Amino acid sequence: MFVDHIRLNLKAGKGGNGCVAWRREKYLPKGGPYGGNGGPGGSVIVRATTNVPSLDHYRNKRILSAENGQMGGPNCRQGRLGKNLIIEVPCGTLIKDPETNEILHDLTAHGQEIKLCKGGSGGLGNHNFKTSTRQAPNFASPGQPGTECNVELELKLIADIGLVGFPNAGKSTLFSSLTTRDSKAAPYPFTTLKPALSFIQFDDYTRAFIADIPGIIENASENRGLGLEFLRHIERTTTLLYVIDLTKEDPYQDFLTLQREIQNYNADMLQKPYYILLNKTDIEDTEPAAVAFKSKHKKDNIFSVSAYTGDGLENIVRIIKQSIK
Repeated sequence: MFVDHIRLNLKAGKGGNGCVAWRREKYLPKGGPYGGNGGPGGSVIVRATTNVPSLDHYRNKRILSAENGQMGGPNCRQGRLGKNLIIEVPCGTLIKDPETNEILHDLTAHGQEIKLCKGGSGGLGNHNFKTSTRQAPNFASPGQPGTECNVELELKLIADIGLVGFPNAGKSTLFSSLTTRDSKAAPYPFTTLKPALSFIQFDDYTRAFIADIPGIIENASENRGLGLEFLRHIERTTTLLYVIDLTKEDPYQDFLTLQREIQNYNADMLQKPYYILLNKTDIEDTEPAAVAFKSKHKKDNIFSVSAYTGDGLENIVRIIKQSIK
């Protein structure tokens, strides 16, 4: 399961209580207060990592708590500190306020950490309360509660290139041909049910990351299909690749429909650089459709390719490398 949106209630640990104890030794007949302090509670820390692909580990967990600190002991021994709760999330995760939808933090780098809830301080043992006029305090202070918060985690994949197209346009085949990752491809719509992220490695060992999302359909902005739900995963991309199926009745109209649905989702995405891949040139009688498309869209950002046979993909790799420089 691919989960990219969850809500959590996070609680830091409570500090341990202070201890009431007395020092009793053979050669110290008067003894005295000797209770130790409680240990601080654990904090809640969110950490971004490249080792986690999605938020599905937390899909059935709504309340997460750090460990409480332990009570102080005799002989002025401090209680054990509560363990911090480390929540590992994918790079590209937004931490938002569920009430106002305000973005609190944006975790984009591997190892980036944010402390969301601070553990409570430990209580003081009775040895802290001894004074010249109060030689035998028989009380200690309790540990303090940790902080608590509700947060919303939303994942937006970080990639250089985003693939956009209708179902069965050949995006998954193109994704597999360009990258090192095998992606399920079949001759029926909605083969891709969840976003995928992989990379192209060039001769100079640089990489370009590519995001593939489920196909968009007409009226997706009215909550039809799957693609609109996952468009957030190409919001951070630098360049868009529109994959157009030349076997369809009107490929150019398909392109206009894709742009319209993207505009309805986020008009700023149309300002990104883009290229159009006229796919399935290996199928007979698709050349007239390609010529007709180029006559209507008079720009030099159109490439005829076959994701299945690999024809024309060397040009795509070249423009992808240029786009990340």
